[in-house]
Amino acid sequence: QVQLVESGGGVVQAGGSLRLSCKASGRVFSINAMAWYRQAPGKQRELVAAITGDGDTNYVDAAKGRFTISSDNDKNTGYLQMNSLKPEDTAVYYCSATIRIDNPFGRESDYWGQGTQVTVSS
Repeated sequence: QVQLVESGGGVVQAGGSLRLSCKASGRVFSINAMAWYRQAPGKQRELVAAITGDGDTNYVDAAKGRFTISSDNDKNTGYLQMNSLKPEDTAVYYCSATIRIDNPFGRESDYWGQGTQVTVSS
């Protein structure tokens, strides 16, 4: 029905930047919220940043001032701009979105992408 595909991960040196993208496709009528999570080896998945359909944003303390979440509704794509990266940012980053399918009265559900690896070397 709906697919979320992340891209933009990779290996970067500490202090560098990456821009992650999350593209929604399929029976997408509207994206009502989107969030980025990350999971480091041996740790629980944690919320990094979130954005509502109205553009309100929220960040975990570790991301404030360094990461920026945004969305382009025309492209059904969300972004996470990550600056001043630190080795502790190394993790698999997942996109999650609350999406209504087909029409204004369609079902609204949460979807997840497959994840993209971000590695920050010291």
